[in-house]
Amino acid sequence: MTHRSGFACLVGRPNTGKSTLTNALVGQKVAITSGRPQTTRHVVRGIVHREDAQLVLVDTPGLHRPRTLLGERLNDLVRDTLTEVDVIGFCLPADEKIGPGDRFIAEQLARMTQPGRTGTPVVAIVTKTDTVPRARLAEQLIAVDQLGEWADIVPVSSRDGYQVDVLADVLVKHLPEGPALYPEGELTDEPEQVMVAELVREAALEGVRDELPHSLAVVVDEIVPRDQPPAADGRPLLDVRVHLFVERDSQKAIVIGRGGARLRDVGTRARTQIEALLGARVFLDLHVKVAKDWQRDPKQLGRLGF
Repeated sequence: MTHRSGFACLVGRPNTGKSTLTNALVGQKVAITSGRPQTTRHVVRGIVHREDAQLVLVDTPGLHRPRTLLGERLNDLVRDTLTEVDVIGFCLPADEKIGPGDRFIAEQLARMTQPGRTGTPVVAIVTKTDTVPRARLAEQLIAVDQLGEWADIVPVSSRDGYQVDVLADVLVKHLPEGPALYPEGELTDEPEQVMVAELVREAALEGVRDELPHSLAVVVDEIVPRDQPPAADGRPLLDVRVHLFVERDSQKAIVIGRGGARLRDVGTRARTQIEALLGARVFLDLHVKVAKDWQRDPKQLGRLGF
């Protein structure tokens, strides 16, 4: 049996379901998901293991017209990623009409993937099919077909699993033949500190107003073992210290909440997921700091890992 292996990249406007789809394909949570645009800031690799293939999914921030230095750096990150993959999945949600943002990305992809450049195949993926009636989905599929030259068009729903396996087959068929690139059982090559930071950021973005998402950066200071015997269930004990950076005092107040209630809630929600990730009992220490206008300051961007 031929074995294929390689990299697939999911692109699209912010909030088109790329991270949720990555998690659905991998079968486990490796990318943070949020109802807020621009949640993903790191290239998260999710690894799909099959007998006939290994598909390494590279999740990117949404391509968009940048308004800040952070936005420009995120776009550069996406473009760099696109030149290094074997197949690109372009995500367009079924429940929104095709707009200027989608056309902008379609043009960028057409320019980058034309023969003579990378010639990378692009699969159009219509996401969130569970949110629309069949007739609306049919209209969207026709509109997507007219938007560009696609190697395939696949409608999917990450929520109910509709055609997720079909999409995996389609992506795999565009990979070169080759051995597995990662050990069996490994689901992501993201460092643990990055994943912990992302889980805290996801919890902090839950249910907040629009002004916060772009302005929130999370940095893990340290993950260190506690100098005491393991928990009753045998799991080791870890101290995890994390800083959340915002741009203004008013945002700091939103994150902390009245009497610190919101920050405690963020800690409780994130800790459950971090414990599952690290396989340990976690003592989570969260601190909120103001780093004025960090999105526009090259020095601060560098310090915060962008």
